[in-house]
Amino acid sequence: MSWYPLGRVVGGTVFPGIMLTAGSLYFFLKKIVRITVNIKHVCVFMGPFFASNASLITYLFTKEVSKDYGAGLISAVMIAIVPGYISRSVAGSFDNECIAIFALILTYYLWLKAVNTGSMFYAASCALAYLYMVSSWGGYVFIMNLIPLHAFVLILVGRYSRRLYVSYTTLYILGTLLSMQVPFVGFQAVQSSEHLAGMGIFGLIQLVAAVKYVKSILGEKYFKLFLKILGFIAVSILVLFVAVGLATGYIAPWTGRFLSLLDPTYAKKYIPIIASVSEHQPTAWSSYFFDLQSLVFLYPVGLYYCFKNPSDSKIFLILYAVTSTYFTGVMVRLMLVLAPICVILGSMALSNMFKLFAYKIREFDEEDKKKKKAQSKKPTNQKKKKKTEQNKIFNLGYIAATLMIALLTALFISYIFHSIWVTSEAYSSPSIVLAAKGYDGNRIIFDDFREAYYWLRQNTAPDAKIMSWWDYGYQITAMANRTVLVDNNTWNNTHIGTVGKAMVKTENISAQVMEQHDVDYVLVLFGGLIGYSSDDINKYLWLVRIGGTVDPSIKEEDYLNSRKEFRVDSQGAPSFLNSMMYKLCFYRFWEVKTEGNKPSGYDRVRNTVMGNQNYELEAVEEAFTSEHWIVRIYKVLKKENRK
Repeated sequence: MSWYPLGRVVGGTVFPGIMLTAGSLYFFLKKIVRITVNIKHVCVFMGPFFASNASLITYLFTKEVSKDYGAGLISAVMIAIVPGYISRSVAGSFDNECIAIFALILTYYLWLKAVNTGSMFYAASCALAYLYMVSSWGGYVFIMNLIPLHAFVLILVGRYSRRLYVSYTTLYILGTLLSMQVPFVGFQAVQSSEHLAGMGIFGLIQLVAAVKYVKSILGEKYFKLFLKILGFIAVSILVLFVAVGLATGYIAPWTGRFLSLLDPTYAKKYIPIIASVSEHQPTAWSSYFFDLQSLVFLYPVGLYYCFKNPSDSKIFLILYAVTSTYFTGVMVRLMLVLAPICVILGSMALSNMFKLFAYKIREFDEEDKKKKKAQSKKPTNQKKKKKTEQNKIFNLGYIAATLMIALLTALFISYIFHSIWVTSEAYSSPSIVLAAKGYDGNRIIFDDFREAYYWLRQNTAPDAKIMSWWDYGYQITAMANRTVLVDNNTWNNTHIGTVGKAMVKTENISAQVMEQHDVDYVLVLFGGLIGYSSDDINKYLWLVRIGGTVDPSIKEEDYLNSRKEFRVDSQGAPSFLNSMMYKLCFYRFWEVKTEGNKPSGYDRVRNTVMGNQNYELEAVEEAFTSEHWIVRIYKVLKKENRK
């Protein structure tokens, strides 16, 4: 069980797409194909399987936009290994995004196919792909805003057509009705602010179609009058609808995640739990080069080709590129959304440049052949022949074209090597088993998490309740088979804030909170011994901010010293040095010597000696500490057994 004592309504708090997909694949392999397979194996290979599907769809997508088979083939190769996507497509990556990116590309491909052909079949297929995306990942909101934006821009630049009308009308009606069948979405599809853009463009496109029709049957004089009346009525209805919707609460406000995309400071100010997630942090410049490599340079060239020869499809690529680049800058997680468009534009750039310089070389060769043919008809001597050959060798255009092809080839090869290296070093190790390189270059494995979860499974009662920060909730539930207070499905901010309060308050107050919630064990992460920086001490200020949402007495400034510094040494704030989290993480650490030339209690993450030492725990007792001190578990004592 999770979220004790509240419980959690699973159907209304998860996207069912990945579970349905895994179950369907398992049923197909086991019952129809008759292959002996375990559901675990299906889950492990879901990422690579859908990555291969994404490669095929990216080929079709790129070919549809560029009408170039070469660009399609290059994009298929690039999307297969692009680091920005492979982080979610390696074996064992059983997460919503491993199928969602495939669904995203498929939806966009079918949308462009529908717009280019005006086919209701492709529009209906796009609606089905959209349903799959909605059932898989919350990022479906990006689709339901980008497609209306594309339709709006096409109308704005005078590219409205019957094809657009048929495509958008079919997609919006079917897509909205189908998305409402997903319990997590429900009536949000027609009520929440994130979906209103789609509804507004649906109304606009009906209006444009009506105006086009009326214009064909009315004269110029009456049409202008009709346009004025229609415009007034349309604006009045829109204002009335929005006003009534907001006043009655029918139109739900924007969610915190969406608002944090529009205003990067919003989450930190008002919903700290969203800002506390590492994937929701702004993207560092280095991440673009790490996750995209040479695509960073090719992507603007691809945009240039889109602007050079605009079409309905290429306008979509421009909008996709601009919006995803902005949103990626706000939230690093959305690198997943940026990677496909960078691959598509990069492949178009590579293909076009390869063709350009290859044609130049061919032109020089043909010119050279013509000169040779002309000279062969005239009597000539050996010296003239030699001079002609030298002219070819030293032709600067020929040399430049050859060098550019060599450079582009080198760029492509370096991209492949970089992607393989990144996959090997950064994205191939499970997050639950840590690895590092020792001084001798050999790999060192830190298996503390599995060690701790195995201990919990074997040494605690089956109904034991574990209190930890929400980051480890899923792992404790799945691997230790124990009940947790909070987990990674952060559906209730108040309950998470209560856990934060218990961790940052003094031991006495923390004991009261734990008693109220029947907590048996407390689990914390500490990296001071080996230098593991993702421990609970480095997350501490987020616990303070989130805990402050349920208890106004918790203020961040109380946990900073007089110089507004967050320190763990003797200069740290008393509120921090006496908090429950500090005591649990650093208990007995003053006895440990981490480095030869440093005193005992030296924290290798914060690079300082711990401040509060030689204290005793009253409400809890140490139950387990993993080999490298990363995971520490404490048993909560009954009142009568406390010191």
